[in-house]
Amino acid sequence: MGNSALRAHVETAQKTGVFQLKDRGLTEFPSDLQKLTSNLRTIDLSNNKIESLPPLLIGKFTLLKSLSLNNNKLNILPDELCNLKKLDTLSLNNNHLRELPSTFGQLSALKTLSLSGNQLGALPPQLCSLRHLDVVDLSKNQIRSIPDIVGELQVIELNLNQNQISQISVKISCCPRLKVLRLEENCLDLSMLPQSILSDSQICLLAVEGNLFEIKKLRELEGYDKRFTATKKKFA
Repeated sequence: MGNSALRAHVETAQKTGVFQLKDRGLTEFPSDLQKLTSNLRTIDLSNNKIESLPPLLIGKFTLLKSLSLNNNKLNILPDELCNLKKLDTLSLNNNHLRELPSTFGQLSALKTLSLSGNQLGALPPQLCSLRHLDVVDLSKNQIRSIPDIVGELQVIELNLNQNQISQISVKISCCPRLKVLRLEENCLDLSMLPQSILSDSQICLLAVEGNLFEIKKLRELEGYDKRFTATKKKFA
């Protein structure tokens, strides 16, 4: 893309606080954005070929609330990303991420996190430090089990569809705000699904189709009707 076209986008963003440049084949985060570190609220660079974020620049967007880099080639995130104290929406679907920075828990304003279609092999423990996190999408990764630390998550909705999960800690029932749990198309046997989800949790929408058991068997378990039948009507 030509310099004049990029310049026009930068000038527009200067007025609107929104920089959007999708489907342009970009291989690098635009360095021209360093002129806008103090006024951008939204950056969307989805559907490009960006492999990394510049550490010295990315942490300087002090007013940034939304960052979207879906469908790029990111394989690592710099620690400096976690300096974005106002960031409340982060979308990184369909990249090559295997882990999150150790400082990720410093993104204290984060409410919505989308990491679908990456290469995460475990539930990132850093998420448990994020007290305002409402929705997390970890679908289409390579997660095999959900450890005890899950009980510290503050999320309302957790999407774990299309992973390789065969074990879930009973602590998932301790999540204080968890209402929606999506576990479709994993490797779960019914005996591995904690019964406390039915008897002792806040969960009111449980999606488990496409695992190693028939949904009919789940519906026969004690407590299922009481917790989910009324809810199904509500979500229908």
